[in-house]
Amino acid sequence: MKLKPRVVVGLSGGVDSSVAAKLLIDQGYEVIGMFMKNWHDESVTISNECPWLEDSTDAMLVAETLNIHFQAIDLSSEYQTRIVDYMFAEYSAGRTPNPDILCNREIKFGVFRAWAREHGFSAVATGHYARRVELDGPGPRHALLEGADKNKDQSYFLALLQPEQLADARFPIGDLAKPALRALAREAGLPTAGKKDSQGICFIGEVKMADFLRAYVPDAPGPIVRADDGRVLGEHRGLHFYTLGQRKGIGVPSNTDHRSYVVVGKRAADRALLVAFDGPAAPGLFQTEVQVHALSWLAEPITAPARLEGRVRYRDPRVPLRFEPLPGGTSAHVIFEAPQRGLASGQVLALYDGERLLGGAVYHTSET
Repeated sequence: MKLKPRVVVGLSGGVDSSVAAKLLIDQGYEVIGMFMKNWHDESVTISNECPWLEDSTDAMLVAETLNIHFQAIDLSSEYQTRIVDYMFAEYSAGRTPNPDILCNREIKFGVFRAWAREHGFSAVATGHYARRVELDGPGPRHALLEGADKNKDQSYFLALLQPEQLADARFPIGDLAKPALRALAREAGLPTAGKKDSQGICFIGEVKMADFLRAYVPDAPGPIVRADDGRVLGEHRGLHFYTLGQRKGIGVPSNTDHRSYVVVGKRAADRALLVAFDGPAAPGLFQTEVQVHALSWLAEPITAPARLEGRVRYRDPRVPLRFEPLPGGTSAHVIFEAPQRGLASGQVLALYDGERLLGGAVYHTSET
């Protein structure tokens, strides 16, 4: 008798991962549900609620409904060293990291994948809106495509995965549109069918980044300075609260003709936050050329200049660009056909060939 392939599903307590588990069961897999606890906040210093505890309870109820084994795994130590420490170091250096992308590579398809392999599971499944397809011929055996629902596509968050991680990954909901997914959840009686989508940090819960930083990173005040004439407009609490292109929450009012200020840079020497009036003329806000580093490929590495497409941030459309690799293979010069707004150091550029995600890299700009 042929044994069913064993898959562990990362149940986050949301509807997407809940339906992912149900679809795998329907496809004949042996499935267990696993909730990853990535952050300890027992004193509840971030908010008056424990969002991860509610999510864990919802994940357990989903497993009971589907009649599958459920357990929680504590990855908080690994999350601290691989995500939080890195995140704090990047913010302290004036950059803007993307913890969700790093969490996918280091935690969900890193530490969690290693645990799954050690315990006899053939794959790790999540509720990402992305599609993994088999390839023929030499080179990588799998490709990663955008999710069928373009309004929910999450391929961007997988841009730094490695081919071996993709080989063990499963994305059961990648062919579904969100309304159809919620309909499936209701038909199956899943308790998360009507639950709102989370807007929090990766597997921590409904926590905003600003609140997280405010709770754990000391203030480091500095001046808010106009980039054009050096005039001091006010004082900020810390450069780590701001990113290039930010308009809201800067702390300086619009001028008399209602022109809003926007962040155009950070000056580490005196911890100055540089601002200018928003618009095409704002110095440093729009860039046609940018350097990227820490290149990571899901497809065959591109070693010669090429015409590609890029997604400069989540939910932005793909835009045409020229990719010019630099010596060493880990960095490149990128030239966009049209200027792009607010490319902050530490954020990620996802590279595409049509719907296929080729890989990604980290911006290394001159804003600091």
